[in-house]
Amino acid sequence: MESPSSLDPRTLAKLKGLHLRARHIVEGYVSGLHRSPYHGFSIEFAEHREYAPGDDLRYVDWKVFGRTDKFYLKQYEDETNLLCYLVLDVSESMTYRSSPAALSKLEYAQALAASVAWLVLEQQDAAGLVTFDNQIRTLLRPASNSSHLQQMIQVMENVSPGKKTAAGPIFHELAERLKKRGVVMILSDFFDNVNSLLAGLKHFHHRRHDVVLLHVLDPAELDFPFQRPTQFQGLEEFPDVMTDPQALRRAYMKELGIFQQKLQEGCRTMNMDYELMRTDRPLDAALRSFLAGRMARMK
Repeated sequence: MESPSSLDPRTLAKLKGLHLRARHIVEGYVSGLHRSPYHGFSIEFAEHREYAPGDDLRYVDWKVFGRTDKFYLKQYEDETNLLCYLVLDVSESMTYRSSPAALSKLEYAQALAASVAWLVLEQQDAAGLVTFDNQIRTLLRPASNSSHLQQMIQVMENVSPGKKTAAGPIFHELAERLKKRGVVMILSDFFDNVNSLLAGLKHFHHRRHDVVLLHVLDPAELDFPFQRPTQFQGLEEFPDVMTDPQALRRAYMKELGIFQQKLQEGCRTMNMDYELMRTDRPLDAALRSFLAGRMARMK
């Protein structure tokens, strides 16, 4: 296993091409895990039925056997392979990269998405990709063949950010278009009206998808380290603003905290996973934290 520093964003930034970055992440850390991190993503358990000769013993519920001395199998509402929909925000705000950061939010999210897709496809499960800003730009239906990874990477590398976000309405539309239930993993800075966001996420919940939010933020957005008068570049149709950041810091940090708290509380209410992803955080640490928490909740 490679050292954690090999997955630092500064190291990844030196690797040209998303395929190479994803392979570096998967081979350097995730593939070394002793247990597949996606076993916890199975479709929701429905009921038991008695064992019949020829049934797959992998689905025997041994806890029930211990209580009853009878063999029962777990049945699932959808016994097809896992479907993982990767939903990537490609709006203009995702291009932000503060001067100390090695990767933009979009580059960091792309590396995460490509790595997750690689893992899912290695398990012979199916991965799909959605890119969006103020509309759905691409929708690749889930597939499990090896060539699908290259197609997903090509789409991500060819995105043209520059539009405003409309995440809430997009989530409503996607909830209707993604017919088969699966894991919906959203990679975004979620810079949108929080009530609209939660309403869209609730639609996924209503359709009984398993939703994961990976909240990708630059360290400067979280820490607001600016000291001197600074011209802040407007993104997503907002104008540039020249201001004294010290006069704004307290109000900014308060608003950010309220936004994050409301988003996290909404996720908890709907039993959705939420993980903050700082773009200065090594990819192995980000994935380890998310996957460990995910597996613990699935036990």
